[in-house]
Amino acid sequence: MPFHIVLVEPEIPANTGNIARTCAATGTHLHLVRPLGFRTDDATLKRAGLDYWYAVNLTYYDSFDEVKERFQGHRFFMASTRATHRYSDFEYRDGDLFVFGKETKGLPQQLLDDHPDTLIRMPMTDKVRSLNLANSAAIVVYEALRQNDFPGLFDK
Repeated sequence: MPFHIVLVEPEIPANTGNIARTCAATGTHLHLVRPLGFRTDDATLKRAGLDYWYAVNLTYYDSFDEVKERFQGHRFFMASTRATHRYSDFEYRDGDLFVFGKETKGLPQQLLDDHPDTLIRMPMTDKVRSLNLANSAAIVVYEALRQNDFPGLFDK
């Protein structure tokens, strides 16, 4: 079972496109929770994902509750600048879901409150509020893959 990236109400098509490309390269499933801040036929979205969209396992949802229902029994790691645990503090396993919020506001407080033990953050200086969404998703999924010896991936 692969890892999963869940984007809750993403706003910037280029970020989602870049994350889709990372998902295609790593076999990670991508889940998008509406409303989206762009149209899925947006040229920027397609350009950022290049010609890899065929390789992305992509599912759309109308609410985060739909994601939770589909993945009952799985672990949800919520990325937030308000988290106290580093992303590297956990041992990840197949089937884990990494959840990221919209670029301007992050995840809703209720989702953070529902998962207090699996909130994760990336260490950074106090010069910025947050990292780019696509970079954050790539950092986390590659850490999970590294911990599991990059299953199904090849060194070129």
